[in-house]
Amino acid sequence: MKRNLFGTDGIRGLANNFPMTPEIALKVGMAAGRIFTHGDHRHRVVIGKDTRLSGYMIESALVSGFTAVGMDVFLFGPLPTPAVAMLTRSLRADLGVMISASHNPYHDNGIKLFDRDGQKLSDERESEIESLMENGLADGLAAPGKIGRARRVDDAQARYIEFAKRTFPKHLRLEGMRIVVDCANGAAYKVAPSALWELGADVFTIGVEPDGLNINQDVGSTAPQAMIAKVKETRADFGIALDGDADRVVMCDERGRIIDGDQILALIARSWAKTGELKGGGVVGTVMSNVALERYLQSLGLNLVRASVGDRYVIEKMREGAFNVGGEQSGHIIFSDFITTGDGLIAALQVLAVLAEEQRPASEAVHMFEPAPQVLENVRFTNGSPLSNPKVASAIKLCEQKLHGGRLLVRKSGTEPVIRIMAEGENEKLVRDVVKEVAQLIREAGA
Repeated sequence: MKRNLFGTDGIRGLANNFPMTPEIALKVGMAAGRIFTHGDHRHRVVIGKDTRLSGYMIESALVSGFTAVGMDVFLFGPLPTPAVAMLTRSLRADLGVMISASHNPYHDNGIKLFDRDGQKLSDERESEIESLMENGLADGLAAPGKIGRARRVDDAQARYIEFAKRTFPKHLRLEGMRIVVDCANGAAYKVAPSALWELGADVFTIGVEPDGLNINQDVGSTAPQAMIAKVKETRADFGIALDGDADRVVMCDERGRIIDGDQILALIARSWAKTGELKGGGVVGTVMSNVALERYLQSLGLNLVRASVGDRYVIEKMREGAFNVGGEQSGHIIFSDFITTGDGLIAALQVLAVLAEEQRPASEAVHMFEPAPQVLENVRFTNGSPLSNPKVASAIKLCEQKLHGGRLLVRKSGTEPVIRIMAEGENEKLVRDVVKEVAQLIREAGA
């Protein structure tokens, strides 16, 4: 069944414009509430959000929808996406909801749904919700005495902080370590600094003054220059930059050198394989993962299994192969021993645990391999996806041949009107030239 509202990471769009309107949010609440209501017990849904101004509007509409079909609603306020997934399970909720557009600017927003196990919904479930939104919302409304109630959970942030700290080895502390944490003026602006401080670190913060309009604005994982500058200014040992909903992370060493998701996967794979904690004989990455990561893992006798882009597809591959570590180059890192979705804070804590155990600076410990030349570029379009144009598809194939065995990946984003281009090969100039050529093709076709 075709999905018109849901993309690769829930529903997302410009706030107060289709599909991110109060009307759609109301219908999502009613439809999802209907589908996840089974049996005679009091059903409950938990809702978290990031710091966007439009979060209040979307939250209120969702509450109306869920209570209208008889679900009780527990409201967390600003909280990371992985915390919502964790608390969905902890509170025995039937459904979890996160209101966020992740790394997008403040004017976008989104709705992500989790099942009772804290897993993102399958494509089939999302299609079922869309179908019900189009047909049948008049049925299933609760009787006046069965309408749901809504209440705030005041200690949700404290619960998540304790959960995150428990993933850090008990025999280790972060005492003496100077850490910069950039919270992107987003959902982790309170929990991330608190967790690091409680583990003993000297914490320097940026991106912890949300005003509803500044989420991801020149801060966070998509603008790591702010983190790098703060690390150098404070002479810190390590930098952590989260995105708006804190499900992804980019880090840097004491010299300001970036540590991306591929390097994180390599470090954890090496460390956990040594201690016997790594499962599945390797890790799960994506088609975007650098070929040098694959070669490095092979040198350790480990495998890299590639999934489609999107943490939900990484998680599917992890389940299939019984892996406990997976992630994306962009910084969505999943540790299934701890959490069911990408978690930027927990990923940072696992890297910090290796540094604390080995007593080495990040510049020596974290850079496992030298990446092969890889160039990324995003091209916005306005008149339908240019990739549906046969001439463009044919031209892209010709461009790929120019890489002489390198890789060219051109795909439509599942969360915004953007074509993402990635080329990889041994010759950096050739790689850049190919990306430039493909980008121009797409601009001409999608203008």
